Amino acid sequence: MDWLHLVVLSLLQGITEFIPVSSSAHLILPSQVLGWPDQGQAFDVAVHVGTLLAVLIAFRHEVATTSRGWCRHVFRQQASPESRLGWAIIIGTIPAGLIGVLMESYIETYTRSMLVIAASTIVFGLVLWWADVHGKRVVELDQLTWKRALLIGIAQALALIPGTSRSGITMTAALLLGFTRQAAARFSFLLSIPLILAAGGLKAVELAQSGTDAQWADVAWGAGLSFVSAFLCIKLFLAALDRLGMLPFVIYRLVLGVVLLIIAFML
Repeated sequence: MDWLHLVVLSLLQGITEFIPVSSSAHLILPSQVLGWPDQGQAFDVAVHVGTLLAVLIAFRHEVATTSRGWCRHVFRQQASPESRLGWAIIIGTIPAGLIGVLMESYIETYTRSMLVIAASTIVFGLVLWWADVHGKRVVELDQLTWKRALLIGIAQALALIPGTSRSGITMTAALLLGFTRQAAARFSFLLSIPLILAAGGLKAVELAQSGTDAQWADVAWGAGLSFVSAFLCIKLFLAALDRLGMLPFVIYRLVLGVVLLIIAFML
């Protein structure tokens, strides 16, 4: 890969995976707008591994305690707030997983146009603004129920449409359900772990079946850059969230959506 392509795509994946602006839209755009060649399956796997490691390390305490609590509940019938969070993550993952399996070909065929990306960027950006302004922001993470987790999971399935933003739509749903901004963001990040793992795993399987002539130095740099940018993004986002709210991301989405609409009608 050209070094500029490698650096830009790696940073885009790392920065946009966890903030509410849609990583899929940003990764699709360079090839459509700038005419860049496809980066290949190996590079996709690498940047997924980088972002997965970033969220696992950033939330290593929550991941460890939730895993232990869930195992105690399964094997010893010892319920706890940690086990409930573990079950909530599983429940919240199911809708996107099912819809992804059942509708993958339809989604790939009909939702990857510039016009769809632009429209979903704008529409779901406005919904995020509404949720942030009108949400009660009183529910904490330890008050997460299976019903709330399921509703957030159903919303997460909408992120299969490019431009929606997985983190954006899950935070939107959580805010509409009355969660605080911090609780909404933290559950969104934890909920990303199984989906990133599944997406990276599927790409790795496809790569193994088809074979690869990947440049492994490029793959390693892609994983490293996406890891660093994603880790820093998570930390900075959580630190600034209560002070800034969602408005800066909403404004960015609206501007980006308008630009994409202009490009879509010019192409």
